[in-house]
Amino acid sequence: MFDSLNISSSALTAGRLRMDVTSSNIANASTTRGKLVNGVWEPYRRKMVVTEPRGKAFNEVLQGEFQKQTSSRTNLQGVRITGIFDDQTPFKRVYDPTNPDANADGYVMMPNVDLSKEMIDMLAASRSYEANVTAFNTGKSMMLKALELGR
Repeated sequence: MFDSLNISSSALTAGRLRMDVTSSNIANASTTRGKLVNGVWEPYRRKMVVTEPRGKAFNEVLQGEFQKQTSSRTNLQGVRITGIFDDQTPFKRVYDPTNPDANADGYVMMPNVDLSKEMIDMLAASRSYEANVTAFNTGKSMMLKALELGR
């Protein structure tokens, strides 16, 4: 009975984390001293959230329904975060000889954060979050209506 709420809540948690990581990426888009590696400062490196389904994947459930091999309980459990990973794309080189982090040629290594990509990721995470709030509220209201029928 509570499967739909559990699935939506796991997706809400994942969506919130995606928005938090994207916000961090945007906030650090110009941080040239993100991490000290072997005595040398590296720029901030973009972070990415990776999720995967818990239990059966959607395509497995769908195939089982087509073949009528699934039981009445499909073992859907929502999503889980598998990790937050660094994006390994190269840093951007910007010519700014006045910057204290500039090398001998006057170039500064800037983070590999693309603000337009981050805004798209934020929009996608926000829309996913909104959709899961709607699904959660719909499931909750259906349960309340079912309880009202028992009166």
